[in-house]
Amino acid sequence: MASAFTDSLNDYTRQLAATATRANRLALENAESMFGVQLKTLEKSITATSGFFGEIVQSQEPATLLPKGAQLARDNLARWTSASQQVVGLGLKASEAFGELARQPLAAAAQPDAAKR
Repeated sequence: MASAFTDSLNDYTRQLAATATRANRLALENAESMFGVQLKTLEKSITATSGFFGEIVQSQEPATLLPKGAQLARDNLARWTSASQQVVGLGLKASEAFGELARQPLAAAAQPDAAKR
């Protein structure tokens, strides 16, 4: 009797550890993807902005570059908006994967119950 309980507990613990490991790996991969998207966007925005600042420094009349600066601000905003949408999309995909991960043990637990009936 105790042996059956111990075996059952060992199986449950092993399954829990495997599920936790998969969840951690999924969370880290998702965080890495999100960070990568944001880092690429930051890099593009910094490159564009530093180029614009270089033009301001070299320009005889910086006020003539005002329309270009406004366009740069719009482009940077569009880049960040796109990156935010990508991050939300990655978050939704990750939450679906977490949901599937949570359903797997429940589906496995329901199968033996169905076999008993």
